[in-house]
Amino acid sequence: MIFLLKLFCEFFKVGLFAIGGGMATLPFLYALSAKSGWFTATDVANMIAVAESTPGAIGVNMATFAGYITAGIPGAAASTLGLILPSIIVVLIVANLLENFHENIVVKDAFYGLRPAAIALLCASGVSVFSVTMLSLDRLAAAAGFSAFVSALNWKAMIFGVILYVMQKRLKWSFVSFVALSAAAGIIFRFSC
Repeated sequence: MIFLLKLFCEFFKVGLFAIGGGMATLPFLYALSAKSGWFTATDVANMIAVAESTPGAIGVNMATFAGYITAGIPGAAASTLGLILPSIIVVLIVANLLENFHENIVVKDAFYGLRPAAIALLCASGVSVFSVTMLSLDRLAAAAGFSAFVSALNWKAMIFGVILYVMQKRLKWSFVSFVALSAAAGIIFRFSC
């Protein structure tokens, strides 16, 4: 029970500070992974794949997945509730305050100031996803310089990504088709890092 409470509290913090949507939770999930050891960076990459290919909000799906691999169904419930509760609280407070202060210059400036924070979190998420999916971090850590970076690139995944992009632009298949095709290619060509 204490572990579930700790899981709830950690995801409550993620939900409280991840401004900008589900992908903005990624830097917090990587930090939580490093701090707690509950799941690995590879697990986070798997969370992204599962969350992107299932219906619903990506942040909520990732929290549910993380909680499930950490503590089963009770963990999934605790982490999901922890992630969404701050949003519910903030929305209720903001909705009440905005009705009274929607023309207040301080409120407008605060919302304007949150935009760069959301963009920074999304950029950090993109870099994190790139490093986990397109780089072999072990090879990169073993050597230094540009040649080490080039040798650490996951060329199969990059080429496959370009092929999928071109196919999507030309064939106009449904998103579900590309998810299924990507899963099959990952199994057949062993895209694991």
